[in-house]
Amino acid sequence: MIVIASKYLIPKGYTAITLFPFIFIKDESMKNNILLINHERIHLRQQAELLIIPFYIWYVIEYFILLLVYHNKTQAYRNISFEREAYNNEHNLNYLKNRTFWKFLKFLA
Repeated sequence: MIVIASKYLIPKGYTAITLFPFIFIKDESMKNNILLINHERIHLRQQAELLIIPFYIWYVIEYFILLLVYHNKTQAYRNISFEREAYNNEHNLNYLKNRTFWKFLKFLA
């Protein structure tokens, strides 16, 4: 895990983005936000499990399907299975120690 602070690489409205093996955060102080880092570490695991490129393809396809369902960008984003898993477990700092393979499938809408 390599954490890089850069306000220019983060899309507007977001605080962080994970592009294996990097976690990009908006500013240096966010390195101390353990919940944010845990959320992004969950994404790193998901990306590794799907061999990186298929993760991004799945993510984008699921987002557009959910956009058709919800007609709302925020709702579509929050209901992507990868995001649901990360948001539901970001407070559990031991989650990745006990997480089973492809656990995000449990969070498919």
